[in-house]
Amino acid sequence: MLLLIDAGNTRIKWALSDSVGAAGAWLASGAVAHAQLDTLQAAWSGLDISHVLLSNVAGAAIGARLRAQLPALPAPAITTFASLPQQAGVSNHYRDPAQLGCDRFAAAIGAHALAPGQAVIVANCGTATTIDAITADGVFLGGMILPGLGLMASSLARNTAQLPQIASDAGLPDGFADNTDDAILSGCLAAQAGAIERAVRMHGASVCLLSGGAAQRIAPALALPIPLHLVDNIVMIGLQAAARAAGDTQGEHAC
Repeated sequence: MLLLIDAGNTRIKWALSDSVGAAGAWLASGAVAHAQLDTLQAAWSGLDISHVLLSNVAGAAIGARLRAQLPALPAPAITTFASLPQQAGVSNHYRDPAQLGCDRFAAAIGAHALAPGQAVIVANCGTATTIDAITADGVFLGGMILPGLGLMASSLARNTAQLPQIASDAGLPDGFADNTDDAILSGCLAAQAGAIERAVRMHGASVCLLSGGAAQRIAPALALPIPLHLVDNIVMIGLQAAARAAGDTQGEHAC
């Protein structure tokens, strides 16, 4: 079985995949904060893992700690996913393809796999919000990066003495806010939604895919003329698609 790992800026997400399951149909899955990374060895100890495919944007130290949690496997069985000029039907048109964040490339591959033959905007709404454009024939054009919803709100609270920190479970404001907490949340949601809506118009997209921890909060703020689909773990769906496209679902030649 193939263990897929998405090491993000805040959390480590993982899933176990086989050769026949549908995209996103995991045999097992989980997520932990960086502070709980050392609990993964116990979570993975009972799983039938033969290969590992790791996407890591959290830095070398996190990568090393993750590898220490893995079961004993031969070195070729553990692959670090990287952005390439072309992979899994997606052509990477970044100015320097290797500089594209591997999570963004994986999300683009996942988006193209879920919506083949369609012009797609994929927005991954986590610590940062990334918004990327993929053409109907699988060309990754590039995209936008902005602070995520939580980062926007906390930045205001941290850098402006009179503004409060907004609770992560605060209700969605309706229309123009009549109090400071709602005004902050409304402004941050409008910024996130506005960037996604602008990307959809610029690209002439026919579908928008929304993923990440803040997706459920941002989705109601969007006014789109095209279908919007919330997708869990778009990065891992892309990793799974990359492994399968390589002709080896165990990941040995996935990247």
